[in-house]
Amino acid sequence: MHGEERRKKLKERIGAQPVSATALARELGVSRQVIVQDIALLRAEGAHILSTNRGYVAQRAGVRRVFKVRHSDEQIREELFLIVDAGGCVEDVFVWHKAYGRIAAPMGVRSRAQAEAFLAQIAAGVSRPLKNVTGGYHYHTVSAESEEALAAIERGLREHGFFVEPD
Repeated sequence: MHGEERRKKLKERIGAQPVSATALARELGVSRQVIVQDIALLRAEGAHILSTNRGYVAQRAGVRRVFKVRHSDEQIREELFLIVDAGGCVEDVFVWHKAYGRIAAPMGVRSRAQAEAFLAQIAAGVSRPLKNVTGGYHYHTVSAESEEALAAIERGLREHGFFVEPD
């Protein structure tokens, strides 16, 4: 299969549900590294493809906003559910570390099920929440279909006491 044809198939295959590079490689009969390189080429051409810990997803059209928030570990579920229930996708989490600068991780959480999967990893001790390196303060890039949805998310974050006014 020619590279252009393969990349066209990748663009058609990558959607809202995460799919791993290994699975894509198997489907298209190439190595995982070829898929990684093809994704890089597609991104360079302007394709909006996100890498999450569960695989590649197509970035939804719409709008994005960065929210600064703070809460306890026990409130992570509440925060994530609030965002996805209002139609948002938690694209990433990042912190500003005084020594290291910006430290970020992709999330791609757009449903309660994906939030639960993320929380299960935390509960299993795979890692600790990134927010814990900065006293609970962290940021999320959130995408949604409309400004109205982002406004509803901000209202919810404020009502629950999670929202932090930007510096």
